Amino acid sequence: MVRQTRRQVLGSAFAAALLSAQPPARVTRYVRFVRARQTSHGILDGNVIREIKGELFGSHKETGAKYDLSGVKLLYPCQPPQLLAVGLNYRSHIGNQPVPKRPEVFLKPISALQNPGDPIIIPEGAKNVHYEGELVLIIGKRVSKASIDEAREAIFGVTCGNDVSERDWQGGPDKDMQWWRAKGADTFAPMGPCIARGLDYGKLLLQTRLNGKVVQKQYTADLLFDGPAIVSWISRAVTLNPGDAIYTGTPGQTSRMNPGDIVEIDIEGIGVLRNPVKSV
Repeated sequence: MVRQTRRQVLGSAFAAALLSAQPPARVTRYVRFVRARQTSHGILDGNVIREIKGELFGSHKETGAKYDLSGVKLLYPCQPPQLLAVGLNYRSHIGNQPVPKRPEVFLKPISALQNPGDPIIIPEGAKNVHYEGELVLIIGKRVSKASIDEAREAIFGVTCGNDVSERDWQGGPDKDMQWWRAKGADTFAPMGPCIARGLDYGKLLLQTRLNGKVVQKQYTADLLFDGPAIVSWISRAVTLNPGDAIYTGTPGQTSRMNPGDIVEIDIEGIGVLRNPVKSV
């Protein structure tokens, strides 16, 4: 009988919750992780990570090294050169506003990225910080002025994201000219836990839970503009490169998060992005 330490038991339990059900056999889950101060990429296989070397979005191969998921720290699964997001992309979210005629895109700074498990920090002066559970597209190759088919081919895979937003800074009495801090404050872009490649991301169940309670629930089939349409539109003006990440919009209604809360973005076939909420 193999004995497990308390840390291993807790780590395995966390991994089970993180991964939810195993994806179909055709789906590959890529992760970025740190172990013994060394950052690497790997392929997630159950509770085991098979390390890879080479280019994540190009030629790579397995090194033969394998690590238990409970013994590593997961990071956001790639390092995006650009971070973009789409607003007003579910009818359930736009309320009485007109349906947009094109994807409404904005930028988030790279410094807003946060790892799975690490805290969302409510910055000084923020009083109305909301969750926004979203499907995130990860670009796998350079694309410019792409057709819908070319855009589809450029999408390497998908992950979970939380487009954290300070509503007063976004549209309230203390709003700025742009959303640079409303959606771009440090830690306002959690992403992970993995990139799922080969998944039919056009019909996935997305759920957001706040302290265990489901607060958002919708299928990605309800997106007003799907992944290829978003990528094609963006690429008309902005060249996309491998690793770029695009948050595709949040469904339903959102509400305020408070220090001590736990927010989870759960998308079937991908896993669970879980972050605690803290104040500065």
